[in-house]
Amino acid sequence: MQRRDFIRMGSLALGGLNLHTLLAGEKQRSERACIVLFQNGGASQLDTFDPKPDAPSDIKGSFGSVQTSVPGIHFSGLLPRTAKSLHRFAVIRSIHSDEAIHERARQYIFSGTKPRNDILQPSYGAVISKERGPQNGLPPFVVIPEKDLAADAGFLGPSYDPFVAGDPNTKTFSVKDLTLPSGVTYDEVIARKGLLAKLDRDFREAEQSPLLESMDEFYQKAYDLIASPAARKAFDIGSEPDKIRDAYGRTGVGQGCLLARRLIESGVRLATVFHGGYDTHTEHEKRTKPLMTEFDQAFPALLEDLEQRGLLANTLVIVIGDFGRTPKINFSGGRDHWPRASSVALAGAGVAGGVVLGKTDKQAGEPTDRPVTIEDFAATVYKILGIDFDKEYRANGRPVRIVKDGVPIKEVLS
Repeated sequence: MQRRDFIRMGSLALGGLNLHTLLAGEKQRSERACIVLFQNGGASQLDTFDPKPDAPSDIKGSFGSVQTSVPGIHFSGLLPRTAKSLHRFAVIRSIHSDEAIHERARQYIFSGTKPRNDILQPSYGAVISKERGPQNGLPPFVVIPEKDLAADAGFLGPSYDPFVAGDPNTKTFSVKDLTLPSGVTYDEVIARKGLLAKLDRDFREAEQSPLLESMDEFYQKAYDLIASPAARKAFDIGSEPDKIRDAYGRTGVGQGCLLARRLIESGVRLATVFHGGYDTHTEHEKRTKPLMTEFDQAFPALLEDLEQRGLLANTLVIVIGDFGRTPKINFSGGRDHWPRASSVALAGAGVAGGVVLGKTDKQAGEPTDRPVTIEDFAATVYKILGIDFDKEYRANGRPVRIVKDGVPIKEVLS
């Protein structure tokens, strides 16, 4: 422990807290899990959490707005169910960035660090995987349905890359890495593992590589998963009652959120659910309406389910995307990339429900009150999860902090 930790404990003791209370709080934070619901392509702030009903029609669009469960706060008319659940989560309307290219923007929002040309910063899932490790025989970091480069381990190496779950909304859903090929028994897998180990030893006499060590760990995790009844049970979404599956919605994002809940409940540290199609340069309203209808069923169902199961208190739920979209609808009826203002949502794990932080101008184009950086957001995420965001890793022989210059957003922390 560092000197500042002892000073902190001493000052807390004067306020009526003791070492037992402090350590209990630290343990609780260390056990927190996270679900990231990523709106792939970047959802419009105007059509989610920051509508502007008094703006001209080519800015506000045709979806209108709806009163939330917090008096005086309105969301897009596309989100009536989500609006009724605002008491369970917080919204930040004033996130801003200068990254307008999808790949760079995703790397930024997934890591809290501006993209660099020399290294790829690890994502939230990779960091929590390294800092917390696996439990209950399950991978610590899972993506649903597929992996994006931005949700990668970056310079931490492939051993911290996410486990790819696939699409749980398919009728024949099965996780390919948990299912042995037809005609292959587990005993045969063990025998082949022994043969592979012998070949590896012979090969290493000729060449040593850090990548080989990472792959060894990767293969070991694969064997552990195949042999784990807990893993197979966690991924068995078909065992959920139809009533629960219908509540989330029989959609990719609905069943993805349900699978994420099952995984977190079983021991996965962080699960990311990708919900794609928000890059609406043309026909924005036609393409956005079905996406938001799916989201509006899945997100509040997830929060309610987590709460009823006693999981919300220790599960951070995040709704993010690449960036916002242009305030003005373009000549093709679309909205283009707009990093200068966007909205995000956070729930659970000590997040204060019913809070709406920050404001934008009359067009939802620029923050006018309490602007929040991507670094601030990342520092908040790591603080909630009990991870020291000031910690340094080594990349290319140089120290690299998990998050640089970020300050936790105190207004959303209860």
